[in-house]
Amino acid sequence: MNTKPKTVFRPKLFDKKVALVTGGGTGIGFAIATELSLAGATVWISGRSEEKLDDAEKRHFKETGLRLLTQPCDIRNATDVDALTSEVLTKSGSIDILINNAGGQFPCSAEELSNKGFMAVVNLNLLGTFSMCREVFNKYMSTHGGSIANITLGMNNGMPLMAHSGAARAGVENMTKTLSQEWIASGVRINCVRPGIIYTESGFDNYKGLGDDVLNKIVRSIPAKRLGTAEEVASAAVFLSSDGARYITGQSLAVCGGQSFTHLAIFEQEDKVGLIPYGALPLKARL
Repeated sequence: MNTKPKTVFRPKLFDKKVALVTGGGTGIGFAIATELSLAGATVWISGRSEEKLDDAEKRHFKETGLRLLTQPCDIRNATDVDALTSEVLTKSGSIDILINNAGGQFPCSAEELSNKGFMAVVNLNLLGTFSMCREVFNKYMSTHGGSIANITLGMNNGMPLMAHSGAARAGVENMTKTLSQEWIASGVRINCVRPGIIYTESGFDNYKGLGDDVLNKIVRSIPAKRLGTAEEVASAAVFLSSDGARYITGQSLAVCGGQSFTHLAIFEQEDKVGLIPYGALPLKARL
């Protein structure tokens, strides 16, 4: 068999492909939508705020000369999810690429976190992601195949103040492994992109209360000594959606500057022994 070599990273990589990006109006989602659009895909973005979607569409056209298609959706609402997926399929004919980026959380210590607050984050990040996966699979990918990338968050070592989000994100990553096995016979690949601490204006607006001191501690604790960019996360999502990743499924790709091997310094612990030792321990072996 004699075929000419070609690179997967070519112009019009996603020509005639339709991509749907949830949470696509700002931050990482907008960066992913931009990358997919520049690579030739017809891109739909969704989110709860119609105003943010309109602003994103105008910004994208101004910067690229390309159009994004928009549809408001709250992924926690089954009716919204059904309407979104049906609208995309009716108007564009396929959903070849699904990027589940919609999500969010708020910092809160575990002892102060209410059941309502915990479930709000789980319903958004875990149940919402599952609902999108299921609807797109049942309506299109079960018979046509496709690629799904779930955007999680770098909490695999745990993260103070994020018990609710960490539980939800771990659930998404385990669900991704399961769905990769259940759906592979249908030609569906499903992976996760696990960003570390990424700088986006929209994201950092939500964490102003932590203060510059905490941010500086976080940056110093990352081996790369800087935060990541939305474009770096987008590049990983685009790769996993491409033909170059056809043999990759059920995986979580960390985009974190080495953060996954460290402990983030969210706050200082008191200088005292937190766990009383069992057995003899000399003073020099204590802080």
